[in-house]
Amino acid sequence: MLIQYKVSVLILVLFLRCITSLSQTGYEKITVYKGIDYTELPDPHPADAVSWKNAPAEVMVSFGSADLRYAKSKPPAITTAITQWRTTAWKGEKVHTQVVISTKTPIKGLRITAGGLKDGKGHNIPATAVSTGFVRFVLTDSLNKEGHGCGIDTTATAHRELVADGIDCIAQKDLAAFTTQPVWVTIAVPQTAVAGKYTGLLYLHINGGTRTLPYSIQVKPFTLPSPAQWTYHLDLWQNPYAIARIYGVKEWSKEHLYRMRPFMQMLAGAGQKTITVSMIYDPWRSQTYDVYRSMIKWNKRKDGNWTYDYSIFDQWVGYMQSLGINKLINCYTMVPWNNKFYYYDEASQRDTLLIAKTGTPEYEAHWRPMLTAFVHHLKQKGWYHKTAIAMDERPLEDMQKVIRLVRSVDRDLKISLAGSYHGEIADEVYDYCIASAEKFDSLVLRKRTNAGLPTTYYTYCYEGRPNTFTFSPPAESTWLGWYAANKQFNGYLRWAYNCWPRNPMQDSRFSTWSAGDTYFVYPGGSSIRFERLIEGIQDYEKIRVLKELYKDQPAKLQPLLDVIKEFETAALNDQPAAAQLQKAKAVLNAY
Repeated sequence: MLIQYKVSVLILVLFLRCITSLSQTGYEKITVYKGIDYTELPDPHPADAVSWKNAPAEVMVSFGSADLRYAKSKPPAITTAITQWRTTAWKGEKVHTQVVISTKTPIKGLRITAGGLKDGKGHNIPATAVSTGFVRFVLTDSLNKEGHGCGIDTTATAHRELVADGIDCIAQKDLAAFTTQPVWVTIAVPQTAVAGKYTGLLYLHINGGTRTLPYSIQVKPFTLPSPAQWTYHLDLWQNPYAIARIYGVKEWSKEHLYRMRPFMQMLAGAGQKTITVSMIYDPWRSQTYDVYRSMIKWNKRKDGNWTYDYSIFDQWVGYMQSLGINKLINCYTMVPWNNKFYYYDEASQRDTLLIAKTGTPEYEAHWRPMLTAFVHHLKQKGWYHKTAIAMDERPLEDMQKVIRLVRSVDRDLKISLAGSYHGEIADEVYDYCIASAEKFDSLVLRKRTNAGLPTTYYTYCYEGRPNTFTFSPPAESTWLGWYAANKQFNGYLRWAYNCWPRNPMQDSRFSTWSAGDTYFVYPGGSSIRFERLIEGIQDYEKIRVLKELYKDQPAKLQPLLDVIKEFETAALNDQPAAAQLQKAKAVLNAY
């Protein structure tokens, strides 16, 4: 049974606790920091004394840019403090910037607070709509020598550096001398706000004194729908097993659900549409620190027949739907990367496995009874029409064999594929996601999007840019939404949302993939990458609203359509994502 929690109490308790937990091995100790300060790893490349000597002030406070990752051990390249911030937003939109504190002397208990915003006409945006978070520094690496994020150098001499990425929720922070500390500032404009110009103040409490930074926001007359109503098909793969390991709780216990809730609520707030289900053990050949277990227990009886326990599957799907993630249930996979299928064998009284390739008699004998039983169960639960058998990066021949088998059992069960474009099966795949370098046939693309089928793209470790590594320029995360608008995709997929490495709060590196490839958010909260990703989704939705609003006024819409066409991956070779977005947002904000 799902346990209902009062969200405000849950988040308060969760964010104020520091929990020391044991990993699944029982040997290594991982400390999880939620709302309590912790020690970041040493900077491999600290600044020299000369750079700090030339810094313009003992303690500099300035507005910065959401496009930059400020270095912890170096003074920022800001010669004159920027003391005002002006921004524009729709009603219902979330906008952000950074405040940068750079100090030559220690600061004890740095705090940042915000007052409400007023328009001078009696209308207010409450202080609760303004949030701040200390940006945390995590160890990262780089691309390989060919400019890709797959197969990078992991030797002791490989490049590594400390970068700003995580956004913490602690109330105050001590700063050592010769430190730069960014602070992420967010304004969530209420949908009920009255259009107009609002002004407010940020208060920085530094060593017994208070400094103020004024800012203003121009609220436009348009309203952005709430995330649940966004059409953008966001598919960030979840890993509930990583959360159980980090917090040292029993998988699928009440405590596990309790710990997962803030992360999955944060994902729902980004407009997530898909639930990630592992219907077999280890679908991806242990490519994550925390192996995916099967949410369905496969049991082969002594008489050779099969039974299936769906209790964890039901619990997980029901839980995610209760949080508003309810459009599609993607079940991985009928084609694992190692062709291994694990199950419990009653005859031998032990867990065992079958190794079988698609199309073989052994494979079909293993999957046909399961598919038959699974379809029956889905119909009983009322989930049949929103569930898909999902595969990723599998060859065409394997996909064709799987589709034939599925169709022989049930002609309407949905199929999902993230991989290369294959025109031969495009009509069979309900949820089709291709790599950013791939192309849909133009007629197929139009047919699919007109039918409302999820037709999306993904980035992965291969692309040097655009990407969402912990060292990637933050603007590239926003750029992704504009690229989708240009290419007529209706969403984006990324592996993964929270496949955390051993110690994600301090070290984002994992295996031979560029750091941050496996996760967007931290056990301590959100990230610059994740917030900028949401920004791009908001832009996509704003574009959609304007297209509908001005569909009968093509001349008025044309400037926006023209600037959207500039979002090509090749253009990033000559112009960084931040510069492209600056131009595009000027057009968008002119409406």
